[in-house]
Amino acid sequence: TIYYAFKQAESDSTQGTTNTGWETFLDAVIRAGFGISGTWPIRTEGSGRMRAMDSNALASSIVLVCRPRPATATTATRRDFVTALKAELPLALAHLQAGNIAPVDLAQAAIGPGMAVYTRYAKVLDAEGKPLPVRSALALINQTLDESLAEQEGDFDADSRWALTWFDQTGFAEGDYGVAEQLSKSKNTSVGGLDEAGILVSRAGRVRLLKPAELPANWDPLTDKRLTHWEIVHHLIRALESGGESAAAALIAKLGGKAETARELCYRLYTLCERKKRAVEAMAYNGLVQSWPEITRLAAEKPRAVAPGTPDLFGQE
Repeated sequence: TIYYAFKQAESDSTQGTTNTGWETFLDAVIRAGFGISGTWPIRTEGSGRMRAMDSNALASSIVLVCRPRPATATTATRRDFVTALKAELPLALAHLQAGNIAPVDLAQAAIGPGMAVYTRYAKVLDAEGKPLPVRSALALINQTLDESLAEQEGDFDADSRWALTWFDQTGFAEGDYGVAEQLSKSKNTSVGGLDEAGILVSRAGRVRLLKPAELPANWDPLTDKRLTHWEIVHHLIRALESGGESAAAALIAKLGGKAETARELCYRLYTLCERKKRAVEAMAYNGLVQSWPEITRLAAEKPRAVAPGTPDLFGQE
């Protein structure tokens, strides 16, 4: 095992390209004859440190699990590598999410199973027959991770899929009603229905998603006639930020199995926020997932009040 703590930075190579410290480190491990079978983030760099309080300090260190690459390792094409990634990374993603990996750490942790595929080969060749560099492999791993997260959207209800696409394009800012209505048709819903569901406000030809702080504090999922995963996520954030883990647990106790699917939505929302540089929203989604174990522990102690016949979060009806 190798313990690695390095804040991401870029440096110019002799060829005039840029290499991150993480990429350079992985390349050195591979050149030393090792295959990487796993990576796992460990939170060792606390935000309470003096330097961290006013800077973007490292949040996690990384532990790498490595083994000597067998002498019998074969050569693969870029296509072989991508095919193997698409077959293996979604299952690895499910395991990481089941372990409640923080969204902020997901991309780093996913490098492990991705690089396990890359380093099982003696070399991976691109379309020109040249060795595929680590930078390109990392880009393909990140692309496959994003595709795997996008595939989870099939688990969400139609209203939430609309909200996810709208949020990606607009965030919590206002947008044009006509665009919103056109998008709703492709998602098999309607702006009127979304308004009724309580996830947006529509007036004077403009549409805007409601922020968690704008949602009603007296919301009860048991009486909500159009319950959506989007609502669940943002009401849980509202409850967590205003009343702590106990308040969020009171909602979880009523939500049943829908709560776990809502947690999946947090990962997707965090990824979108990270790409769009929406730090405040990203922090909220990451915080909810990090608080999840304690929230569900507290919810298990509360009376179960899910709708009759609905499996609860703890496998009972």
